[in-house]
Amino acid sequence: MSEPFRIALVCLGNICRSPMAQVVLEDRLERAGLDDRVEVASAGTGGWHVGDPMDPRAAATLAAAGYDPTRHRVRTFSTDWYAEHDLLLAMDASNRADMADQAPTVEALEQVRMFREFDPEASEDDDEVPDPWYGGAEGFAEVLAMVERTADEIIVRLPEIAPGIRR
Repeated sequence: MSEPFRIALVCLGNICRSPMAQVVLEDRLERAGLDDRVEVASAGTGGWHVGDPMDPRAAATLAAAGYDPTRHRVRTFSTDWYAEHDLLLAMDASNRADMADQAPTVEALEQVRMFREFDPEASEDDDEVPDPWYGGAEGFAEVLAMVERTADEIIVRLPEIAPGIRR
């Protein structure tokens, strides 16, 4: 069996957006029968919460929608992630800039894309996943809806994203 295709999801603290996206994308991969060929990880560009579980509001939003948020522990993005992953998806432009600053080569920057590049409802002026950390429950619900439709589209477009991966 060949090496799995590895996707990393990256936000600021790895407590809200990227772990929510990881849980949902892993769910979609399992449903599509692709979880043995695609691996998903998440990280934050900041290291304040390393080792912590995800934000309780993010976990509650996921659990209420039928997902299991309990396995997540915060990790920090580093230059090593370029070698360890095939595709690096940033949640917002600031995360993308932080990731680009750590790129080991100019060519490595080709691995970095915006997560919402795959969202059928995104536009050129609206391609970021908003950070719900400072708001209430409605922000987490909005992020979950965004993550779900984007994860669904990633599954559809996986053969184009990761040549050799077929459903």
